[in-house]
Amino acid sequence: MTVKKSLATLTMMLALPVAAFASEGADRLASILEPLQTYQASFEQQILDGSGQRLQQASGTMWLSRPGKFRWEVDAPYQQEVISDGSEVYLYDPDLEQVTVQALDQRVTHTPALLLSGSASELTENYEVTRQQQGSNESFRLVPKSPDTLFEELEMTFRGEELRGLEMTDSTGQRTAIEFRDVGMNQSIDESRFTFDIPDGIDVIRDTH
Repeated sequence: MTVKKSLATLTMMLALPVAAFASEGADRLASILEPLQTYQASFEQQILDGSGQRLQQASGTMWLSRPGKFRWEVDAPYQQEVISDGSEVYLYDPDLEQVTVQALDQRVTHTPALLLSGSASELTENYEVTRQQQGSNESFRLVPKSPDTLFEELEMTFRGEELRGLEMTDSTGQRTAIEFRDVGMNQSIDESRFTFDIPDGIDVIRDTH
């Protein structure tokens, strides 16, 4: 998997060496996510190989509006955007002058970042959830029940009720770790954030599979 493909999957994790409580994990995660209607933050993202060696680092900004709307902008080291308008997902690469368009179906929402824009009940139905506590931080380990996902394990870390970190491990052992900063929750976000007008001269690839 290339670095660009790894960034495009928007995946993540942040493991804590403490006891897990499976029985309460799903209910607690749902109680945190259910009131979340919008979320915006800057982020720092690292891609690590199976030995922990850093392969790439990136930074950018994200906006989320539930249900189903999402915008993820990578600013450095190169530009890339992922936008969901609630019905379709656009992956735009300015360097390649290319945009890939996918329907916002069950397969696409199994990508870690986009699953946050869905309902809390979808998480409890589609993932095995366990909870870990360390001081003021809580983390939730999500293991997909279905094999049709882009990750083997996802961990979401909260400080209080605020999402501060995501980390994903894929089937090769590669990890994508994201730290969120300057977080704003349930603030007004202009709807134009979640629309994408395809620029003239851009190659359009429609993924129908």
